[in-house]
Amino acid sequence: MEIVIESLLEGAQRAAGTVVVIDVFRAFTTAAVVLSKGADKIVMVDRVEEAFALRAAGIGALCMGEIDGVKVEGFELGNSPYEASLADLAGTTVIQRTSSGTRGVAAALGNADRLFAGALVTASATTRAVLAEAPARVTLAAMGRNAVVRADEDELCAIHLRNLLEGRAGNADALRGVILGGGQIPDFADPAKPYLHPNDLDICLDVDRFDFAIRVALEDGRPVARPVRPG
Repeated sequence: MEIVIESLLEGAQRAAGTVVVIDVFRAFTTAAVVLSKGADKIVMVDRVEEAFALRAAGIGALCMGEIDGVKVEGFELGNSPYEASLADLAGTTVIQRTSSGTRGVAAALGNADRLFAGALVTASATTRAVLAEAPARVTLAAMGRNAVVRADEDELCAIHLRNLLEGRAGNADALRGVILGGGQIPDFADPAKPYLHPNDLDICLDVDRFDFAIRVALEDGRPVARPVRPG
């Protein structure tokens, strides 16, 4: 099995084989929380206008996501896993648009044999789901900030996933320690950035919080994310 680590939007566009698009802060942590709350599925889109159009057409019940980290005006939810953890989402279809994660999914769809949305909260389950099909090639695409600036948490999540895929245990405590030393961490306690809730950080860094992976596949021509629980 060949494992390739790519970065940012260009990396997602180059991704091939079984692809894991990684967005730890915060898109795919939030997506995992939404699915854990009983949402039926998440329709992932590239543009805000797509999200509004799909909601208007009755494809989804609510819109979730951000531009530059800030909740989109007119969306029901932002990009906060903590906020999502407080919502009643059972049986709903959620439409998600983010500046990194869902854009990466859209970019990777064309070349991916199978596609997953990855984060630390689903790391081990994602590893099991990837290995279940014994792929010849795996691409781990770390999306970074706004898909244009590399981010510690996504790059380190990619390395952690590579370790797990290659049969090593990884070191979750060391991983968290390095991320917590990063320059973006103070933002989660900055009152000028209320969209970054301090509890978001706790959830995002709770490695293996969930026992499912997030599989993304085309349904009616749209990328749709659902939970899968590998054996």
